[in-house]
Amino acid sequence: MNKIILPFAFALCVFASCNKENGSLEVKMTDAAGPYDKVNIDIQGISVKFDKDTAKWVELTPNKGVYDLLQFQNGITTVVATSNNLPTNTVKEVRFVLGTNNTVVVTGVSYPLTMSSQDESGLKVKVSKKLEKTLSTLTIDFDALESIKESSGTYKLKPVLKLK
Repeated sequence: MNKIILPFAFALCVFASCNKENGSLEVKMTDAAGPYDKVNIDIQGISVKFDKDTAKWVELTPNKGVYDLLQFQNGITTVVATSNNLPTNTVKEVRFVLGTNNTVVVTGVSYPLTMSSQDESGLKVKVSKKLEKTLSTLTIDFDALESIKESSGTYKLKPVLKLK
């Protein structure tokens, strides 16, 4: 009987000690007020980079979709990505990957938001937050007012992202 219980107990201890070093992360988004009817941002991916690994991006599980930034003001946030079993290292950067369905609505008229080619590879936010064994949360302010530039009737998205 003890020959069966001992290996099981050992495996349980090994499993518990491995999980002890992992944490969970939740990325939320919020916004400051802007003079637009809507600011629709097409989120397709979110990843993080840790300070111990300078080359590798770790993909989170995104809540893909088009988000009206103006719905997330005055303390209202939305979860845009989560992940479990991440190392309890320090998060160095967060990268948002946007799709092509980005628009701004001004006085009832919708305009496409164009981005520079460098922004199409991902919008990066510098972070310095250590993940804990419990759920850690990063709240990113996607500042609509500062992120949209209008010139001759065209609107450009020059994202301004800040850690809250």
